[in-house]
Amino acid sequence: MNDPKTLADRIEDLLPQTQCTKCGYDGCRPYAEAVAAGTANYNQCPPGGLEGVGRLAALLGKPVIPINPVNGVERPRPVAFIDEQLCIGCTLCMQACPVDAIVGAPKQMHTIVKDQCTGCDLCVAPCPVDCIAMIPVTGEATGWDAWTQQQADEARVRHDRRAARQAAERHAAEARAAARRAATSAPQAQAPQDAATQPASAPADDAEAKKKAIIQAALERARRKKAEMAEQGVGPRNVEHVSADVQAQIDAAEARRKRIGIEPGKSDPTPDDDTSAR
Repeated sequence: MNDPKTLADRIEDLLPQTQCTKCGYDGCRPYAEAVAAGTANYNQCPPGGLEGVGRLAALLGKPVIPINPVNGVERPRPVAFIDEQLCIGCTLCMQACPVDAIVGAPKQMHTIVKDQCTGCDLCVAPCPVDCIAMIPVTGEATGWDAWTQQQADEARVRHDRRAARQAAERHAAEARAAARRAATSAPQAQAPQDAATQPASAPADDAEAKKKAIIQAALERARRKKAEMAEQGVGPRNVEHVSADVQAQIDAAEARRKRIGIEPGKSDPTPDDDTSAR
């Protein structure tokens, strides 16, 4: 029986799944497809290191060559660390993380899930207050010596799950936008409903009212929780002194999330306290 896997599938299986984009592509899968198509070289993955190049070379029947320095260098694996004293809860790092390894809420401290961080660096650049540092955690070990196949497999699952969730959210947002457009383009003057059709709208009205009540209750709980945390002194300490430029970035991020239908602060993973790095 023939193996149904394509060459791109086999190449992807050999990549560390850090989704760091250092290879020049949006993730490990696009890079694998480019290598399979011959439009990218097999030495563009610094997290895989020289061993990663060797794995790909063996699969492709080619010689082992050094990592292309344009894409970076092999290094000990780092983990992101967020300085809680500086974090303003803008959520930009959460949006950048390709494996949902950051949890938090708007204008609340964010936390790195240490065991899930792939060390991709993608959360560093968007942070408007430079409160994220990448800390090496593997000593002298680099490349695949600093990473395991199990970690790669788990990161791949989280990345794919995040991509699927985002696609579903985009689809739902597009459907809502289409429904709004259809409603606005409908004739303004509607014929009176007859007695047979009028009762049918009652369940829809009840469902909408129930939905609004649930949302209102959730908002009220969030307000109470925020007030309690403020009384305990928990939360970022510099929110009141945010510069105009930083506030503009926060507002723009929240506007983008609303535009595509993502609730502010929504994040998939729910880590245990003992697996978090703050």
